[in-house]
Amino acid sequence: MDPSTPDVFVTGIGAVSCLGGSASEFWTGLKAAAATARPTPVPGLTERVPDVLAYQVADGAAGAAGPAAVGARSDLGRAAGFALAAAREAVADAGLGPRELAEAAVVLGTAVGESGGREGGDGSTGDGNGDGGWEPMFSVAASVGGELGTFGTNISVSNACAASGYALSVAVDLIRRGEADTVLLGGAEGIARVPLASFSRLGAADPETCRPFDAERRGTVFGEGAAVLVLQSARAAAGRRTYGRVLGTAWSCDAHHPTAPDPGGEQLVRVARAALDAAALGPGDLGCVVPHGTGTRQNDVIEHQVLREVLGEHAERTPMFSLKAFIGHTAGAAAAFAAVSAALMARHGEIPANVPLAHPDPECPVLLPQDGPTALERPNVLVNAYAFGGSNFTMVFGGEAR
Repeated sequence: MDPSTPDVFVTGIGAVSCLGGSASEFWTGLKAAAATARPTPVPGLTERVPDVLAYQVADGAAGAAGPAAVGARSDLGRAAGFALAAAREAVADAGLGPRELAEAAVVLGTAVGESGGREGGDGSTGDGNGDGGWEPMFSVAASVGGELGTFGTNISVSNACAASGYALSVAVDLIRRGEADTVLLGGAEGIARVPLASFSRLGAADPETCRPFDAERRGTVFGEGAAVLVLQSARAAAGRRTYGRVLGTAWSCDAHHPTAPDPGGEQLVRVARAALDAAALGPGDLGCVVPHGTGTRQNDVIEHQVLREVLGEHAERTPMFSLKAFIGHTAGAAAAFAAVSAALMARHGEIPANVPLAHPDPECPVLLPQDGPTALERPNVLVNAYAFGGSNFTMVFGGEAR
């Protein structure tokens, strides 16, 4: 990273997922690869769309029992409830004082937003309360900012499954431009039946589990929850224990197809190299890659090819961590969950064992260590997030040297 570029530190994290209602439960779940969560059925909309699996947040987890569980107003939606619970944990983890919180910005990504709250009992797309009213679909960031009393910039980002990745870049820019010292950055999703049914009709939903890079995978399986990180300038982070720094971020767009990835992967290569350049690192400086890795055949094979081109001779020696095999594809929150994972790996100096692959795919022979934790030999983690419409994001996270 250019020495003149202001540092952006991660000083707090929070998470609500199918693995539990906190970041510590999230890490414990990642460490227990053999006993990871399993997706459960979400009722179908019609006879033509049967039940679809999803990695759902348990009723006892923070934010899952409704707004009252997180001390919020009664009209707060499911995604916002998750986001608020994760944000409060991240704020406490960072030790933010009242003034810092009041001056903080909030930048959250979501793909589905609160659309589940407007689904009628028959699967229609009414607002769920029967009054036919309309409300902004992507109000998650505003809900969190309002509940926490933050008065800084408040932004919702919604470009499908790269949303929280783009949100992270926006948050980093706010700090580097001197527009904010503290940003609550993250992503949140609540399960909604219409999007799940749509993926099922596309033939992109695996009927068993999310199994990226497995030869028998049949699509992805979605998950819900929220992941939030406290990003701070060097001035605001002074005196705090940090997880590390956001070293580089980059965006690209291939505009190849509304849903399918560009089979050439040119823009995926470009965004990864741009993030490494921004971080002033080379392929040999990475200790781990958290791939987008959705479990769809096209994505996994193309991403493997892209990583081979970007990492070159280091590709076969750089371990990967297949996060979606644990919590499913959390859509707009996926990059935020990957960033929390990178922060935890940097803090603990290890990569948890991957969920065992029953049938490794010879078309994408990635390095997925499965026999216990792997030492994070270099404290730098590359994170990918790709989305419909060709929106691509890559980040390089740098932990403290160990």
